[in-house]
Amino acid sequence: MDYGLLMSNVERTLGGRKLTQQDLLYESLRRAILDGAIRHGSRLLASRALAEQLGIARNSVLYAYERLTEEGFIDASRHGSIVKRVSGADAAAAASASGRLQAVDGGLSVRVTDLPRERTSPDDPTPFRPGVPALDEFPLAQWRASMERAWRTIEPEELGYGNNSGHPALRRSIAEYVRVSRGVRCSAEQVFITAGTQASLDLCACMFADAGDSVWVEDPGYHGAKAAFQAAGLKLVPIPVDAAGIAPTPDHWKRTPPRLLYLTPSHQYPLGSVLSLERRGSIIENAVAHGAWIIEDDYDSELRHNGPPLPSIQGLVEHAPVIYLGTFSKTMFPALRMAFMIVPAHLVAQVDDTLSEIARQGRVAEQIALADFIDSGKYARHLRRMRRLYQQRRTALVDAIERHMGDLMTVSSDGGGMHLTVRLDAPLRDQDVSAATGAQGLHIAALSAFCQPPARDAAHYNGFMLGYARVKPQDADALVARLASVVRGML
Repeated sequence: MDYGLLMSNVERTLGGRKLTQQDLLYESLRRAILDGAIRHGSRLLASRALAEQLGIARNSVLYAYERLTEEGFIDASRHGSIVKRVSGADAAAAASASGRLQAVDGGLSVRVTDLPRERTSPDDPTPFRPGVPALDEFPLAQWRASMERAWRTIEPEELGYGNNSGHPALRRSIAEYVRVSRGVRCSAEQVFITAGTQASLDLCACMFADAGDSVWVEDPGYHGAKAAFQAAGLKLVPIPVDAAGIAPTPDHWKRTPPRLLYLTPSHQYPLGSVLSLERRGSIIENAVAHGAWIIEDDYDSELRHNGPPLPSIQGLVEHAPVIYLGTFSKTMFPALRMAFMIVPAHLVAQVDDTLSEIARQGRVAEQIALADFIDSGKYARHLRRMRRLYQQRRTALVDAIERHMGDLMTVSSDGGGMHLTVRLDAPLRDQDVSAATGAQGLHIAALSAFCQPPARDAAHYNGFMLGYARVKPQDADALVARLASVVRGML
């Protein structure tokens, strides 16, 4: 197999779009496996030999091989990297993403089929929807293998109502993972599995506050948290957010001391700011003094682009009054409907008792499979790959905004997660633009809509929240051009 020729032929199909060497090698091998040009059972060249043959870094080859392994195209073992048989369903799904490969005169050429457009194409009305991961990049074959292993291990007695707090294996896996990756201080007994962040928030609102109590929420902030607290009869107190995160003043603590404080400190939702270390310490100190609970929603901290994830507030001080929330909807897939909350040790019995009354755990196979996915290292590898992918997509989107709307928008400096925010510099209201783009089949979230009404400073929060997880680099330009056309038309 002439791998250099394989890469050259694929590169010619990209229409001038440039890929890194590692992405080009990955895409070339992936297409060749799907088409059968590289047959199942074949052994790929050793990474060092292939790197020397192509004149590229060995790390680029290792990246491509690792990604193909995660997606179920090859098996990596001491015998080498062996190509697996790809089922028809898998091949069809992959072909819809990247075209179908044909063998021609001993070489390779690519023919893009007339398959249905992906949901991330410029015709998709919701490519900028925040909070939805790149589902077509999820290692489904690896997850399917974990699910199959889970079903092989399940005993008949496990088919009843499960432990109300969650499967012990998953609680242990999460506790170990967050201790290492996020600096969280906890044991497995402090971890409780829930059916999503919204379920975690509902539990916090009913267990740790009484109707009429004050709860501080970030302004602008997450609608779901506000809805949960309002449903529990709590009084919302909006606290402003700036470039260093939530910014309560001494007057806030004096006049409206909270029972609960809801924070997204690692990547503020929606502005993207990071809560400064100084403010984290001050909030913990004041929360202790006023008998308040901090709800730390760490919804996408694993997807930080610049450097490792930031340490949690929960782990800063021993016995901090923090309830730590995490979710797998962003890092895995939303349909999994699985999240967790970690409570202080002295609250474990209270939470256990409450859950025994109001909750019935199910989905035992999914919980066992997720524990296997984490323990085997597949989760960490998946996160590393998604961080790289999202960073590339964010860069492509920012470049497109600067090309088409540099005079109309200012992009936030944040570099993490799956969304960015932009300030609208044109003399228009963001909600008017949002309505106009919706009429044109392109739905954009207005930033001012995340503020507590009435908006404290409409001019300051006049902009948009743009999700980029599903915006492929080749689609970013056309999507932003459509947005620019609407805005300039309104002007």
